[in-house]
Amino acid sequence: MIRNAREYRITKAQAEKFERALEEFDPRPSAHPNVHPRLIKAQRDAMASQLETLRREIKEYERLRSSRRRLINPKEIAELPHKLIRARIAAGLSQRELAERLGLKEQQIQRYEATNYETASLKRVIEIAQALAA
Repeated sequence: MIRNAREYRITKAQAEKFERALEEFDPRPSAHPNVHPRLIKAQRDAMASQLETLRREIKEYERLRSSRRRLINPKEIAELPHKLIRARIAAGLSQRELAERLGLKEQQIQRYEATNYETASLKRVIEIAQALAA
């Protein structure tokens, strides 16, 4: 994912290099002595795949930059702690069972829920969401 204008410029330059490399790539076996034809094809396919990935990232960044609309709803984020608690209950998990899935102590889940996850890191919140989805 491209995160800023600098990464965008770097990604565009990388894409241009891959485009040139693909244009210059000679797929004929005679151009690559002592290399199996499958390896030649694999090399070309790998370059094409990387170029496609870069193009997708560039397109996504350009689309986001031009849209100027909000993708994050602050209200939904504010509701996330309650949604996690509801998801745990709906999954039929006790705080202890959720803690076990995460390798934590039950008291830690109790603290997170009592404080609406204020002390939980984003990484931990993601881990909890993934554990609830399992």
